[in-house]
Amino acid sequence: MRTLPILGVIMAAVTTLTASAGVTPIDTKLTVTGLAFPIFATHAPNDTSRLFVIEKQGRIRIVDISTATPTLLPTSFLDIDALITGGTSTGSEQGLLGLAFHPNYATNGYFFVNYTNLSGSTVIARYSVDPANPNRALTTGALILLTVVQPFTNHNGGWIGFGPDGYLYIGMGDGGSANDPSNRAQTIVGQKLGKILRIIPNVAGTSPTYTSPTTNPFYGAITGDDEIWAYGLRNPWRPSFDRVTGDFYIADVGQDAVEEVNFQAAGAAGGRNYGWRCTEGTSCTGLTGCTCGSVALTAPVRTYTHSTSGGYSITGGYCYRGCAMPGMQGIYFYADYVSGNIWSFKMVGGAVTEWTLRNTELSTAVGGEVVNTISSFGEDGNGEIYICKQGSGGTTGQIFKIIPAAGEVICVPPNPYDLNDDGAVDGADLGMLMAAWGVPGIGDVNGDGTTDGADLAAMLGAFGS
Repeated sequence: MRTLPILGVIMAAVTTLTASAGVTPIDTKLTVTGLAFPIFATHAPNDTSRLFVIEKQGRIRIVDISTATPTLLPTSFLDIDALITGGTSTGSEQGLLGLAFHPNYATNGYFFVNYTNLSGSTVIARYSVDPANPNRALTTGALILLTVVQPFTNHNGGWIGFGPDGYLYIGMGDGGSANDPSNRAQTIVGQKLGKILRIIPNVAGTSPTYTSPTTNPFYGAITGDDEIWAYGLRNPWRPSFDRVTGDFYIADVGQDAVEEVNFQAAGAAGGRNYGWRCTEGTSCTGLTGCTCGSVALTAPVRTYTHSTSGGYSITGGYCYRGCAMPGMQGIYFYADYVSGNIWSFKMVGGAVTEWTLRNTELSTAVGGEVVNTISSFGEDGNGEIYICKQGSGGTTGQIFKIIPAAGEVICVPPNPYDLNDDGAVDGADLGMLMAAWGVPGIGDVNGDGTTDGADLAAMLGAFGS
């Protein structure tokens, strides 16, 4: 094992690593069929053998991906259909919409869901796995963290996810109708719609159900709701964090003209205003609420107009961080639900590079299946990316996997101590761990809920591997 003086380690940690990206020919392969309106796929922390898929009507299904032929388990992991309104048609924007596992899930068994209840309100709730069966969740003992009244049936947002800081982020649409009639997205007092919220869910008891981080931009005496992280959003659909860098991608569905992808670099302060309802993409809407073109607004990094060459409803995706396609590291995939177009790009120095239309590669799978009605992308425990096809009803929903065009590769799972996935445990990884000290997230390599001396010791034991 090679060791470095500690000063050299810290200096190495600030070195920017680069790699070629987007150079691997790619394809899609059918993973599983027989799903009813699948709209999200994810994994539990440190679980590389299962994919958890949301069926919009109120079920979470498990796909066993540990073998060459993935299998959809016959029994749902969770079924809360009786609590949910909507989700029974392709056009419904209600239902079970979001799922996030706590970073310390392996120990505490908690996961969180976002759904619209029988009154149409958004509910964020905590559930737990059955300690006697890892493939089943308990339907009793659920804790409702947060309920937000929805004035209309559309624009519910729905995504939830834990950031690299260990906090739970919640994507809220503007409340629906059209053109945000009550200017909710720009209202920061007493209004959680049209926002990204950031909270600390209670995992030690039941009261309070959550708290807000003191580093939220409007926390305490500062005017604005404590929970708000960002605002000025119309209907954020499938935001995601880059699991290596911590960068935050927010796809936001447009009104009648423009779809957009917003970007927040890791470590940047909260409080950004993404411009809706006075801007749609980079275009001025003529609506009040903010000043179009103002320096106070954060512009999207990528847009496309409503047309067959663009689309009409964006679906956000993920940055590729798997091991099957090393040449694709850092490439962000996204799509349009209506047109079926699939694109990718890479953020370099805060700017979009390598933007590519991927239809020729990805729209027809290796078995001839058509990849369309893309409701979501998904990410497994190894960082490989999947595509959810909502289908046309019944159990016509499908999951596809993005693979190398030369054929699927079953690669060695990433080293848990190689935080930046560059193939070595070195000073850069140590720097990332130290930057996360005292909080859950990427530095918590032993999964005990915080980044501390135990994680440091474990990483130093693996140094040079």
